[in-house]
Amino acid sequence: MTNLIRERMKEVRYFYVPDAATATELPADEAMHAAKVLRLHAGDTIFLIDGKGCFYRAELDMISSKHCFYHLVETLPQRKSWQGHIHLVIAPTKNIDRIEWMSEKATEIGFDNLSFVRCAYSERTVIRRDRIEKVVVAAVKQSRKPYVPEVGELVSFDDFIHHPLSGHKFIAHCYDEIPKTELYKELDALSPDDDVTVLVGPEGDFSIDEVKAAMACGFGPISLGQSRLRTETAGLAAVMMCNLKKQFV
Repeated sequence: MTNLIRERMKEVRYFYVPDAATATELPADEAMHAAKVLRLHAGDTIFLIDGKGCFYRAELDMISSKHCFYHLVETLPQRKSWQGHIHLVIAPTKNIDRIEWMSEKATEIGFDNLSFVRCAYSERTVIRRDRIEKVVVAAVKQSRKPYVPEVGELVSFDDFIHHPLSGHKFIAHCYDEIPKTELYKELDALSPDDDVTVLVGPEGDFSIDEVKAAMACGFGPISLGQSRLRTETAGLAAVMMCNLKKQFV
């Protein structure tokens, strides 16, 4: 059996290395995974993701329990499968596992930014950004995405809506007395390469004053469909709609 056939039979391994183009060693956590979990050896081929739009084919030079050195063999520029910029802004749920699940699945689908807001009816007022970033990175490797979504800190609703944002801004809400349009229809009217930001509220929805304040700041009121969705489901639905409407054709 030739070396080429052996290589093709092996499972391709992807590692997240933000400075892959200039570094020669895997980060500590990735090195430990390569050595202790995957039991890779010198001479094995791996692929690196820099999170900024490039994959790299590399070959391991030396591997120990704590260190994993490599050299680059090939640079493989990538592009996103969607156009423009997709930004989801969401109030974290009381059960943070649900938000971590959503972060993972939204990353697998594809988006650019994940921000968190503290609202009038929020049941959670703190998050561990580093933990969510780890979930996102794991999802990037699993789904082989060339870009790592940026994860923001938890900020107040008022601070966020007054922060300058590019492109089109929407706020999803459930109030019958405030007219709204379907997000999917709004996206139909936009160019695929337009930037889009979607605000999703906590389990108890935004307060009506928050919706009005966001509208005063240029956020268009929208619905995500006829069903009443959980927060994390609404966030995922928004990402899916944006991604589908912004796919390259």
